[in-house]
Amino acid sequence: MTSPTIDHLRVDGATLHYEVRGRGPLLLLIPGGTGGAASYDGVADDLAADYTVASYDPRGLSRSPLDDPEARQRVAQHADDAFRLLELLSPDAPAHVAGCSSGAIVALHLLATHPERVERVVAHEPPMVEVLPDAAVHHAMLARVQDAFHRDGLMPAVAEFAAGLRRPGAPPVDVRAATELPPQAAARAERTMADMPYFIGRIVPSFMAYAPDVDRLKALSDRLVLAGGADSDGELPYRSAAFLAELLGTELIHFPGGHTGLSTHPAEFGELLRKVLST
Repeated sequence: MTSPTIDHLRVDGATLHYEVRGRGPLLLLIPGGTGGAASYDGVADDLAADYTVASYDPRGLSRSPLDDPEARQRVAQHADDAFRLLELLSPDAPAHVAGCSSGAIVALHLLATHPERVERVVAHEPPMVEVLPDAAVHHAMLARVQDAFHRDGLMPAVAEFAAGLRRPGAPPVDVRAATELPPQAAARAERTMADMPYFIGRIVPSFMAYAPDVDRLKALSDRLVLAGGADSDGELPYRSAAFLAELLGTELIHFPGGHTGLSTHPAEFGELLRKVLST
């Protein structure tokens, strides 16, 4: 693995940790969950053969601290952070952007609000309940997650959240296995768990209730690739991507693996990402 150049960017209310590899046109990778920049380690080196690859820790994660730890989190502000990175790293040319999960929601808002700065966006399984026909069911699930978090603590809330994401009738997941990383990535695993309360308590309720500007995205659909996991059909994030693709009249592209295919199938995921970015 190539060691990236690490730097920090001061933005409104936070300081962002970001990492850069390679040369060529800019590709900004927006992470979801609590993985941060490290969630793209499995694909960044290969993509750096063709692009200047930038990844970062979104505001509020431990390496991108907030000035006010209690500040409300909004998709629009996270998208503005991504815009500031584009302005810094590719001031003279539009960039390619890819986002996974909550990072895909940020990427969609970035495209809708700053299309002049974006060449192409790949949004993998943005979990937005507002585009679903059964949105009310998922609103209730999000409320249960927050109730569990404030009443019972982190792990019961994570279990409730995991249950709400999986397809109906699917067996329960091992929550601890789903939220920990392999032993050789101990530092990353520690950050992931340390950032989980922030993610469950502040990102999940705000981001998953985000309503995209469908008309605006439809007008920009020639620059947008919506993606779902080949193994996650029926799960909430996949359904969100599929319904949004239907609303926009575009094809849903299937990436290897499920919602976390970036981590479970990095070589295949990165290869397909390169292909759809260049199409």
